[in-house]
Amino acid sequence: MPGDRHRLEVKERDLLGSAETRRLRKQGLIPGVLYGKGGPKPFLVGERDLRSALTTTSGLHAVLDVVVEGQTTAHPSILKDYQRDPIRGHVAHIDLQEVRLDQPIHAVVSIHILGTEDSPGVREGGVMSQPTTEINVEALPMEVPESIDLDVSALAMGSSLRLEDLKVPEGVTLLDDLHETVLATVSTPMREEELEAATDEAAAEGLGGDEAEEAPEGDAEEAADGEPEGDAAPSADGEPDTTEA
Repeated sequence: MPGDRHRLEVKERDLLGSAETRRLRKQGLIPGVLYGKGGPKPFLVGERDLRSALTTTSGLHAVLDVVVEGQTTAHPSILKDYQRDPIRGHVAHIDLQEVRLDQPIHAVVSIHILGTEDSPGVREGGVMSQPTTEINVEALPMEVPESIDLDVSALAMGSSLRLEDLKVPEGVTLLDDLHETVLATVSTPMREEELEAATDEAAAEGLGGDEAEEAPEGDAEEAADGEPEGDAAPSADGEPDTTEA
């Protein structure tokens, strides 16, 4: 399925610094940097314009045709990175990477599992888990999917699905290990008795380890207590010689 392509108009940013950045954010402008052939280019973009560009069906993988104010050349780009305000949560800064539409790129794509409630293993009381939520792929910029769905409705108790079981769109190449990357699994829940036994065993092992570490010290003390302080020289009548003060 072809990705979205969105025109994004930006302004050149001349003044840098924290104070200037705070002033611009109050005006609804987000600072950013466009990385391309000509080197990094600082710019400003309206918060609403950026939100509109990144909320299409392609999401964060949309191709953005960046046009600098006063110019006509469009720079096909993708979102490289972004930072959020730790308090308010809105986007505080973005980095865009200029790309060629005829050359594949690497991207990180989310995995969404479907059919959890229909899984035979879950119906029997098993626990569905998703060890891997994102995978690395290679595709042309316009063919990178926003996410890939994984059907787990047939997953039985004790079974798992790996990357080799995932169906990907045409033109998308998987870069992670196909057999070792586990995407979803249904495991038998541990009973309360088993959980308590495992906890007691772990506690006993920890106590045994502490005693083992203290043993040499105790042996050393016993050896010191049992060691004679020294042989007293016997007197002529066979009794130990003593010296009176």
